[in-house]
Amino acid sequence: MLEAGVGPRPGKGAFVSAGCVQRSERVAVIGVGILGASVGWNLSRHGAEVVFIDAGRPGEGVTNWSFSWVNASNKTERRSYFDLNVASMAAYRELAETIGPGSWWHPSGHLRWADDPAAEAKLLETAELLAGWHYRVEVCTGAEVRRRLEPALRVPGKTSVLFYPDEAWVHGRHLVGRLVGRAVESGAEHRSGTAVCDVGIGSDGSIRTVTLSDGSCLNVDVVVNAAGPSASQVAGLIARHLPMRREPGVVTRIGGAQVPVHRAMHAPHIEIRPDGDASVVLHSREIDALIDTGEDPAELARLLHESARHVFPELGSSRIAQTQVAYRPIPADGFPSVGAVPSVPGYYEAVSHSGITLGPVIGRLLASEILSGKRDEMLADFRPERFPP
Repeated sequence: MLEAGVGPRPGKGAFVSAGCVQRSERVAVIGVGILGASVGWNLSRHGAEVVFIDAGRPGEGVTNWSFSWVNASNKTERRSYFDLNVASMAAYRELAETIGPGSWWHPSGHLRWADDPAAEAKLLETAELLAGWHYRVEVCTGAEVRRRLEPALRVPGKTSVLFYPDEAWVHGRHLVGRLVGRAVESGAEHRSGTAVCDVGIGSDGSIRTVTLSDGSCLNVDVVVNAAGPSASQVAGLIARHLPMRREPGVVTRIGGAQVPVHRAMHAPHIEIRPDGDASVVLHSREIDALIDTGEDPAELARLLHESARHVFPELGSSRIAQTQVAYRPIPADGFPSVGAVPSVPGYYEAVSHSGITLGPVIGRLLASEILSGKRDEMLADFRPERFPP
């Protein structure tokens, strides 16, 4: 999946072409998913000249096919990564105040439980760790959850259910549309339906141009690689090796007259959240494991739907509306790659799994770095230079 739309490279083209349009102080944001939109909006509102470039339409790539769960409870493998996610959760609350919550922001909390003692013990251990890190979590029973939060949920009454009240879900496509729209109002340019074919480097080694599949060539001072699963291909245009995992995931949307689900949740074997417009999003890592076996996406969707019906029987009457297999933009070590690449002045990366959670904080921190040249300590563990050239 080429969310950013990396096109065929017409030739080496490493230096500035005489046919390029002269525009000064311009930032090309390649990829208009949640990360690209967040970086571009922050740049634009602080006076930078921004051009968004994407082969598709805003937010319709991986951003639209994400579980879109805003959280830090699943980010405990490294304290600095947890802290970055917590900071982005706070940034979301600020963002909702700045641009208005509208249809994109749903701070309704998150539920999680298991169906076997070992898995439950692990969840409770994680909850204890998070509480020690001052992250809000409530341990409820299934009966309490049905009474207070999810009346249509099927869960044993005595089962321990974790409720994370500060977590949320986001309608990614709606948020991206809002951010890009605000940026355009501030003077940004949006070029959709055209791919990046080449990135030109000046004789001093810095970024000078981007060449697009529509034949145009733009003079720029900065390139932000926010190309999601295509990020390694964009990096290759400047002869940089950005190692990425190959990790496909399948997401299904089901629709019906009523949606009995009120918040995001991880039930045993299935992840479920509402999606607005009388639809529900389904995902499961267990089902993801079947993708490389060649299983038909329609069968994967059926399995997801069947698992969801065990948790919410009312979903039995819903219909499968859309299914998509997408490749997650995950750098090789699993952590974000955010910031400047010192060997190529003017080239920056904004590449990460959990882009929905991290969008607001990465957008703010990277825009600040581009405009001021100052590197924020919060990104110290996630710098691109940790990957060798």
